[in-house]
Amino acid sequence: MTSDDRGDRRRLGAVVLAVLISQVLLYPGVPALVVELGAPAGIDAGMWFLVAEFTAFVTFAVVWGVASDALGRRVPLIVAGALGGAASYVALAVVPGLGLGFSTVLLVRVVGGSLTIGAFSLAITTLMDLGGGNGRNMGAAGLAIGLGAAVGSVVGGALADVGPFYPVYAGAVVLAGAGLLATTVDDRGPDGSGEPAPTMAGVIARVRGTPGLLVPFAFGFVDRLTAGFFALVGVYYFQDPATFGLSATGAGATLALFFVPFALLQSPFGSLSDRIGRFVPVVFGSIAYGVVTIGVGLAPIYAVAAGSMVLVGVCGALMAPATMALVTDLVDPTARGAAMGAFNVFGSLGFLTGFLVGGGVTGTFGYRAAFLAVGGLELAIALALLPAVRVVAPRVGTSPSVGGD
Repeated sequence: MTSDDRGDRRRLGAVVLAVLISQVLLYPGVPALVVELGAPAGIDAGMWFLVAEFTAFVTFAVVWGVASDALGRRVPLIVAGALGGAASYVALAVVPGLGLGFSTVLLVRVVGGSLTIGAFSLAITTLMDLGGGNGRNMGAAGLAIGLGAAVGSVVGGALADVGPFYPVYAGAVVLAGAGLLATTVDDRGPDGSGEPAPTMAGVIARVRGTPGLLVPFAFGFVDRLTAGFFALVGVYYFQDPATFGLSATGAGATLALFFVPFALLQSPFGSLSDRIGRFVPVVFGSIAYGVVTIGVGLAPIYAVAAGSMVLVGVCGALMAPATMALVTDLVDPTARGAAMGAFNVFGSLGFLTGFLVGGGVTGTFGYRAAFLAVGGLELAIALALLPAVRVVAPRVGTSPSVGGD
């Protein structure tokens, strides 16, 4: 691990941090924001506002990854994605003044999501290109993701209580800053080996030729499903007068109870997975994650729900960097962009499913049933895939030098 690697790791982590802050800034204020954007009040409008962005994430994550592998460069694409995402936030704030409807808002969200996912996915991929251990590098990514979500939820809630568009303006500024920061990172794309860049078809073939990737992809799907569930249903749950009746600031602070430990424990747990392997963090972390998620929905008082949110963050921090590191362990270095793009596709599909299942079950059966359904799904997948993880994980991630250059 060189000093250049360490410096780039910090800068790339800051880019991921900024992208997550910009995204999560909007979440605590979604109930009021969608109304200002021309939608009727209620969880359905909030659900489609989030679904529109993540639909674009699903569609374009692999496109950005394959493009970076084929071009042999990632940094220019990170910059373009971040600056384009910032412009989409500005457009979102302009839509109501133009008298355009909520359908136009959703279209802007799709365009913005197609750009922002490039900055997010390729910043993580560039972290994969660094030496020093895959678990450590993915721990840095996880730290940035968790800390960005924590900062975004707290600051976003406070800004939303001042005015529904303040989080949108702040998100544009933060994304633009991420794009500028990315220009200072050394490009470590696959062309640095001196080998010719693979064709897009060749990149996709290499990823498809690694069936073991389906294991971390499946865990990424269900883990992000739970996160999407909290981003939508959790915000409404904690603000609902029939449950805890918190303000947007209070709801954002409650989400931070999950995101802060999730952020701070990513790096040590990622390094731990380099030493002991991926099996225990991935499987048992996911089982515990499902149990404590159910606990949040069954909590009789706010103090119990808040404590359960902290445990959700701890369990998430145990499994998340090990799951991402498993992607790095399994894939050929020249196809990392496509592999991480595919991982983010599964993750974004998980978010979408979390929004749709969470919103649908909550609207039909109530909050408790929704928490039981989502937590139970996390448990079911962890138990069903336990044998598959046992087959894949012992071959990789058992040494601190794994993935090092």
